[in-house]
Amino acid sequence: MRKVAVVGVGETKFSGAQEKTSVELFAEAAMEALDESNLKPKDVQALYLGNVLSDFSEGQGMVQAFAAENIGCFNIPANRYEGACASASMAIRDAFLWVASGFYDVVLAGGVERAATMGTALATRTFSMFSDARYEFPSGITFPAVFAMLAHLYSAKYGISLEKLKEQMATVSVQSYRRGMFNPKAHLHKEVTVEAVLKAFMVSTPLQLHDCCPFSDGAAAVMLTSEEAAKKLTDKPVYIIGVGQSSSGPLANQQEYLPRLRAREISSKQAYDMAGLKPEDIDVCELHDCFSIASLISAEGLGFFEFGKSGEAWMKGEADIGGKVAINPSGGLKSKGHPIGATGAGQVYEIAKQLRGEVEPERQMEGAKIGMTDTLGGDGGTIVNMILQRGW
Repeated sequence: MRKVAVVGVGETKFSGAQEKTSVELFAEAAMEALDESNLKPKDVQALYLGNVLSDFSEGQGMVQAFAAENIGCFNIPANRYEGACASASMAIRDAFLWVASGFYDVVLAGGVERAATMGTALATRTFSMFSDARYEFPSGITFPAVFAMLAHLYSAKYGISLEKLKEQMATVSVQSYRRGMFNPKAHLHKEVTVEAVLKAFMVSTPLQLHDCCPFSDGAAAVMLTSEEAAKKLTDKPVYIIGVGQSSSGPLANQQEYLPRLRAREISSKQAYDMAGLKPEDIDVCELHDCFSIASLISAEGLGFFEFGKSGEAWMKGEADIGGKVAINPSGGLKSKGHPIGATGAGQVYEIAKQLRGEVEPERQMEGAKIGMTDTLGGDGGTIVNMILQRGW
């Protein structure tokens, strides 16, 4: 397999409801990525696009083909990926594999979503389609309920009182908001205190308002090339050196392993093994913090902290810049936002910028050489991990 480089990244601002269509949003991100990479639309050999809900949000199917045409990539293969919140990560992983194989030299990958445009009621209903539609949704289970149940299981398994767990989760939220304050492309720009988190209204016990990420609109794009092509395009290539992907069935079928998510542990091991690295080698990580409890579970599943101990790590600053591993300096899904079809590409955007030393000083992980992304689709149904390395 050939080495594969990220030579350009682009991202819109993640926000509430936008008037731009999905095609227009992706074009904005894609043109930024093309400009960064010193490539032209005619150089792109394929487009892989993560998108989940355009059929519902704007009545537009086959958005990938229209997106390719819109940016001047005429008649190329254009594929759409749907893996719930992991859609863009699936697209980038496949783009990596096609370039690594030698079949393509230049591939544009990314994602787009207009989740906020749908409004809370429709967005909640459509998001719930990515749990089990036959048993879970008819029982009243939406994603806040899924992660609330995981929080109860986590509390019971590791002997942490719900009061203590809520304090730990609040610390996660406070950190995310604090970093997001300095990210100009983040959806939410506000600071909160632990006290404010604990006083906010209850969404699904024990998850409160600030434990939950927002619905967001936005797009992100990544230009991937072969190593040979990258050397001609940039003096700051970022290489994807490890990828992993795994899946699971309905949440009920995962019950013997919960609150751990087996798919994440398999996927991350694939990425670590391909890269020849261990968790302690990761400098910065963008992980899937759709809910605060998801951060704790993810950090443990990725091997950063012992099981049942990640909450303590957050409270000690070990999951922040200057700690053991810098987690979500972008603000994460909690603050940066969560346009589900674009989220994984947004994570790669952040890691590439971190490794190139190009983010705001208040959230830059100085000297970062290796970064990781972690994207979760559904209730553990699809998980994708990628490891990136500075190439100079």
